[in-house]
Amino acid sequence: MAERSTAAVDVADNSGEQPLTAAAGKATTDGAAAGKKASTHKNTERAESESTARDVHPPELHSGHKLARRYRLEECVTRLEGFSSWRAVDEKLRRAVGVHLLPADHPRARQVLAAARSAALLGDPRFVQVLDAVEENELVYVVHEWLPDATELTPVLASGPLEPHEAYQLVSQVSQAMAAAHREGLAHLRLNPGSVLRTGTGQYRIRGLAVMAALRGITSEHPQRTDTEAIGALLYAALTQRWPYDSNAHGLSGLPKGVGLIAPDQVRAGVHRGLSELAMRALVNDGATASRQEKPCTTPEELAKAVAAMPRIRPPEPDFTTPPPYPRPPGIRNGGPVPPPVVPPPPLQSRTGRALKWSVSALLIAALGLGSWQLADTLLKDGEKDHPRSQSTGNDAPKTVGGKPIRIKTVKDFDPLGDGAEKADGYHGIRYAYDGNPSTYWSTDYYTNAEFGGLKDGVGIILDLGKVQPVGKVEIDFLNDTSAQLMAAPADAATMPMALSAYSKVAAGTGKVVGLKPDKPTQARYVLVWLTKLSVTEGGEFRGRISEIKVTS
Repeated sequence: MAERSTAAVDVADNSGEQPLTAAAGKATTDGAAAGKKASTHKNTERAESESTARDVHPPELHSGHKLARRYRLEECVTRLEGFSSWRAVDEKLRRAVGVHLLPADHPRARQVLAAARSAALLGDPRFVQVLDAVEENELVYVVHEWLPDATELTPVLASGPLEPHEAYQLVSQVSQAMAAAHREGLAHLRLNPGSVLRTGTGQYRIRGLAVMAALRGITSEHPQRTDTEAIGALLYAALTQRWPYDSNAHGLSGLPKGVGLIAPDQVRAGVHRGLSELAMRALVNDGATASRQEKPCTTPEELAKAVAAMPRIRPPEPDFTTPPPYPRPPGIRNGGPVPPPVVPPPPLQSRTGRALKWSVSALLIAALGLGSWQLADTLLKDGEKDHPRSQSTGNDAPKTVGGKPIRIKTVKDFDPLGDGAEKADGYHGIRYAYDGNPSTYWSTDYYTNAEFGGLKDGVGIILDLGKVQPVGKVEIDFLNDTSAQLMAAPADAATMPMALSAYSKVAAGTGKVVGLKPDKPTQARYVLVWLTKLSVTEGGEFRGRISEIKVTS
């Protein structure tokens, strides 16, 4: 775990300091500082604050020191400007955490506490969660999540640009998360490849919301525009493996000096045209020019809507791997001699052998004859019992037996109470919920508790059965205990309904293998499997995981 300490904890790195806009005013709402002190005075005030911060010495702490008799410091990751960042262990809950420490008399201690407590109230699982913010024994410390399976975007980009689908997921998830934060009056102001993490399931998590800027004393008169430009810079770097300015930063080379900000598809061949234009629309406030002269995106909300309006970029097809050669018998080398075929033993040719064969044949013939006579007699009796001649009408037909499998034509992830998408593509994407392979599965996003972190009442999967037909039972194989409801759209629905109110509940259940059978006959083309309560997975996260869905009539 120590190998990933920088990726999982350090929200205060000083690499690639590149202000995207002038730094002044408050970091809550655009224009909040209008009519107050002049920008020059604010910059002077910030410079004095940073000078004071350099004069403050961080507390002399060491590995093994405990905070609140609970958090044991393990490894110092950053020591900068009077504060330090640590990897630590929460001995009460037996889990790794990250801790930021600074003296209570630090000039930014109040701002850090306020920012941490505001970020903790957001409770959005797309951000690294603040777990505690405390002032104690002349220390201020902020405790936050540690993500052992997450990797910074910095080393990811160092290995090469992202393919189009992955870059699309990055800008989509980050813009939606920041739009939600700004709706609550929270800004980041220091979004860069070091503050975005990619988890093992392909999700992107943002760390240091509000806290990172408070630790570094960064402010902005237009925080929404600042964060939007930062997301544009992330997308630009993901497409080109270049930082969109004329200086090197975050392990990436900058653009050549004097050429200005040019579109990603002019920097590198093969860049997705739509994503290239989107990056320029987000960076247009910093001097970029969108190639189609479309309206600039000045807020994360506008950027998220622009991403949603794009045609969905499909994930790449998995590479075909040649199956291994059929194993040869032991001791036979490649190119060596082939063993001769095994010759069966000769048939019995003696007089005794011939007599034995005739005896066995006679017994088999007798047994077959006796069995055929008994079967015929039984069928005749059953026929007379079931269809007496006095009551036969000649129009009797066998009844159709239920429980026939229904082919699922397609499925759609359904998140009407959240951001509209719930793990549609990528690793553990929606297609794995009905691919016929029980070893693969679809997974929801990560939530902080069984009730979806208090963010929504549920998420689900819409099944398109191809045509209106009777739905007898929907069987779902979960990987962990999950509560779910079966909901059906009206039989006359011409297209797949995308509103929760369009579906009616017909069954409910809880468990790992849940059979949802409607209480009354149900005819539908579109049915919704609606997850209402999750349980914790082996990784300590709350997710819903479906390995297979089967529908029968």
